[in-house]
Amino acid sequence: MTKIITCKKAGHEAGALLVGVWLLLVLAAGCSQSPAGASPSATKAQAAIPKVGVLTLVPREVQRTTELPGRIAAVLTSDVRPQVSGVILKRLFTEGAEVTKGQQLYQIDPASYQAASDNAVAAQDKAKAALATAQAKANRYKKLVDADLLSRQDYDDAVAIAKEAQADIESGDANVKQARINLEYTKVYAPIAGRIGHSTVTPGALVTANQTVALAQVTQLDPIYVDLNQSSATLLRLRKEMEAGEIEGVADGTAKVTLKMEDGSLYAVPGRLKFTEVTVDQGTGTVLLRAVFPNPKHLLLPGMYVHAIIQEGVDRKGVTVPQKAVSRNARDEAVVLVLASGNTVAQRVVQTGQAIGDQWVLTAGLQEGDKVIVDGLQNIRPGMVVDPVPTSDVKNAAQQTNQAASKS
Repeated sequence: MTKIITCKKAGHEAGALLVGVWLLLVLAAGCSQSPAGASPSATKAQAAIPKVGVLTLVPREVQRTTELPGRIAAVLTSDVRPQVSGVILKRLFTEGAEVTKGQQLYQIDPASYQAASDNAVAAQDKAKAALATAQAKANRYKKLVDADLLSRQDYDDAVAIAKEAQADIESGDANVKQARINLEYTKVYAPIAGRIGHSTVTPGALVTANQTVALAQVTQLDPIYVDLNQSSATLLRLRKEMEAGEIEGVADGTAKVTLKMEDGSLYAVPGRLKFTEVTVDQGTGTVLLRAVFPNPKHLLLPGMYVHAIIQEGVDRKGVTVPQKAVSRNARDEAVVLVLASGNTVAQRVVQTGQAIGDQWVLTAGLQEGDKVIVDGLQNIRPGMVVDPVPTSDVKNAAQQTNQAASKS
């Protein structure tokens, strides 16, 4: 009986000891989590306010540019066609090579044209001989008429024959020139300087004068055109902004143009906007723009697809925000979150223009001095109270949190 009482007493003492240890642990945990002089409820409320990185908008100089798709077009293109009929004897160029203006490209069989030229020369010589005889006869008849030894009619006939012979000579001159021109046309020359394409005929082929199929094509590649299509609404907006003094136009009136190639690389040499069409395409609502580029290495070829970046002007008071700060609402409007009075979050609808690096150029919705929230956006919503801090602090806090999570 004594043993049973002793065991119960020991059990009560052990239970009391465990309760005391538990109370000590709870107090220690409370002291470590609550700073001195602050209640637990105050600490919890302070921790619930999210920190956000805020950027104050400051106007800066912004180059206004527009990126437009376009096609490369040759400045000069000429089809090589025969001007006389005949058989091709020789091709005198290398396909794809550079040719100069006036360089002979083909030789057409000249035999028949040489014969026609010789015949025209012979006919001219015959007309000259006839003129000499007729003129001498007319001179003799004049003396006889003056001496009343010949009728006036005979003299008039002799004079008319001499004039006909003179006309035959003039006609013969024209025939000789035409025959020589046709003979020269058997040599087909390059009409312009440039790079020649493939030949559509080979030696032995019969060609005809002014045929529809060209023998070859010569294209001038330096300089070269880039044809672009810009929205008429964009062009109108740009002109209004220039008239209002919101942006400054290009000094010499010819905007600088940069090309982005099909592989995404930039063309090394800038070009200039040369021409703007005076009418709007009714089907697409666009205006044709034409830029000219130097092309000494012939990297730009006709028909190539490119993107052109046109420098429209300079906005001296441009406003930009990081692209990560801009999102879309349910109406597909661009919106940003800003810091309002009392450090509350407010949403603003904005209009974005061009992109410059990782920044959007804003054309409406915000102004100088507005505070845009750029970091910590995933933890906030309009109407919440936030703790604005420099952007770098929010980034460092996020990195520390990620590191702690990875270690745990």
